[in-house]
Amino acid sequence: MRPLGDLGRLAGEGLRMPGGACQVDTLALHDFASTLRTLGSAPRKRLKVDSYEVIVDEELGDIHLIKIEKRKYWLHDDWYLKYITLKTPYGDYMEFPCYRWISGEGELVLRDGRARLSRDDQICVLKQHRRKELETRQKQYRWTEWNPGFPLSIDAKCHKDLPRDIQFDSEKGVDFVLNYSKAIENLFINRFMHMFQSSWSDFADFEKIFVKISNTISEQVMNHWQEDRIFGYQFLNGCNPVLIQRCTKLPEKLPVTTEMVECSLERQLTLEQEVEQGNIFIVDFELLDGIDANKTDPCTLQFLAAPICLLYKNLANKIVPIAIQLNQVPGEENPIFLPSDAKYDWLLAKIWVRSSDFHVHQTITHLLRTHLVSEVFGIAMYRQLPAVHPVFKLLVAHVRFTIAINTKAREQLICECGLFDKANATGGGGHVQMVQKAMQDLTYTSLCFPEAIKARGMDSTEDIPYYFYRDDGLLVWEAIKTFTADVVGIYYESDQVVVEDQELQDFVRDVYVYGMRGKKASGFPKSVKTREKLSEYLTVVIFTASAQHAAVNFGQYDWCSWIPNAPPTMRAPPPTAKGVVTIEQIVETLPDRGRSCWHLGAVWALSQFQENELFLGMYPEEHFIERPVKEAMARFRKDLAAIVSVIAERNKNKKLPYYYLSPDRIPNSVAI
Repeated sequence: MRPLGDLGRLAGEGLRMPGGACQVDTLALHDFASTLRTLGSAPRKRLKVDSYEVIVDEELGDIHLIKIEKRKYWLHDDWYLKYITLKTPYGDYMEFPCYRWISGEGELVLRDGRARLSRDDQICVLKQHRRKELETRQKQYRWTEWNPGFPLSIDAKCHKDLPRDIQFDSEKGVDFVLNYSKAIENLFINRFMHMFQSSWSDFADFEKIFVKISNTISEQVMNHWQEDRIFGYQFLNGCNPVLIQRCTKLPEKLPVTTEMVECSLERQLTLEQEVEQGNIFIVDFELLDGIDANKTDPCTLQFLAAPICLLYKNLANKIVPIAIQLNQVPGEENPIFLPSDAKYDWLLAKIWVRSSDFHVHQTITHLLRTHLVSEVFGIAMYRQLPAVHPVFKLLVAHVRFTIAINTKAREQLICECGLFDKANATGGGGHVQMVQKAMQDLTYTSLCFPEAIKARGMDSTEDIPYYFYRDDGLLVWEAIKTFTADVVGIYYESDQVVVEDQELQDFVRDVYVYGMRGKKASGFPKSVKTREKLSEYLTVVIFTASAQHAAVNFGQYDWCSWIPNAPPTMRAPPPTAKGVVTIEQIVETLPDRGRSCWHLGAVWALSQFQENELFLGMYPEEHFIERPVKEAMARFRKDLAAIVSVIAERNKNKKLPYYYLSPDRIPNSVAI
């Protein structure tokens, strides 16, 4: 049928759908005719969108499914089909959402847009369609092990091997090599690249690559990074606000005494008494102990440390450091550095902590706990939930491009000899070792935001009043959980319905078996048995992909562009004695010019939103057509807008505004 042009042909082909939306009575088939309207788009690089209207004069009967076929022409002409609308002679409408690509010689068979659990399908042809869709997807979306001990990932060596529906519209837009090169060019730092292994002259010398990209926060960092208050603040509201915890007992491996730190204590209490009152906090980088430093460049030695940092809440309720030990085993060659030490001793100790924090942030907080975890949820969703399932319709926007960005990262960024190796001390395999170790601590509870905050003893807003990551995160978590509970309540009228939904249970089990490698200690559920637990589970999926990723990704440029505040590598080992550190030694320890430029290009590129970004609450692809769900979405957007207002009001006149968890800055999915 030519009316559809290059899009193909549309046909009912004897398929039947139960009455309802079409309101077709089988006794009045001779009166039935319909209009089928399709909306699709050509490949987006051609920027062309077309809609087609087809009048069907023949008698079709109750429509169960619609098939769309595309012919193959001599030109490459993939088509993206958004939806098909069917209008009956009586003025009724049926929506058939698609939002998928049709490539080459292909066909799609679509159901109408009403979400249905498997128990709702009583007609054989619908059961067969449901089963066939999952069988096809399970062949396309296969699990594989990228590295031993990692969560399993998609079985694809490169972006073009992925199913067309989950590829980026333009692979060029997420080419890491191209984007880093663009960043270096745009930041006017390419003139330093030829001096790859030469050192900077002093701290001010770093401004030569910084001045072109400064902003409010990064300028504050540049001007105040040496101050203890900024150092401590970053553990609350910087790129990696997930490590700090209240210290309930001083660890034996950090033999710090009251006498050492009494000049920092403001309440005339002993250190042990300060611990009892909840004023002492700790950040332990034990994960880095034993990790191999990068040896991919034989001309430059690179070093890692595994510091322990003790912090104190002073009378102004600010968190400041009071003791730093640069490795895990105490001893004469592993001194405890103090604010009372010589200026450069203390400064270099803090720089080592900041460098260690950067490594844990990039590889664990960011890569493992948002990117890789979200990919697991996405693969399991495509394998076990048909497009008609309400949970698929709910989650599909929150896994958009995640599998693609991770595949691209494995192809160019974190692979052997990839871009990660160029500037990072944990490159060359150290980042792989870190993920393997961190998998032991990746638990379901640690992804539940309120529980994770409470587990670190950081939940009291009175005791810790400036923890904006916590405050904003709790607001967003509750908004998402309210929304998921609304949707769950629409389709699951009881806990028993949840238990009996085999597709849902298979989805949850896939995450446990393949994502968490079947480790019971992970606490990931093998099944979900109540509506409340299902709502929580869906909240974990959405929050991890949206809010948590936003919180730890989009501040990278703000906090890491000033190289001394987040060195990606160190070129000398940690000091083993006090009183010997000089400014010249610090500069020689910091990254050379070339690695600084690579680092700067990386954090700039990684902090950019995608073109045409979709933010939390935005669902332009209407997978749901039911009014109750659309009303739930409207309430969700209203709740998010209220959070935006609260955050904007708080940030007024702040020199260091915290906006990473403002919903209007939270993309729906991990896509960068």
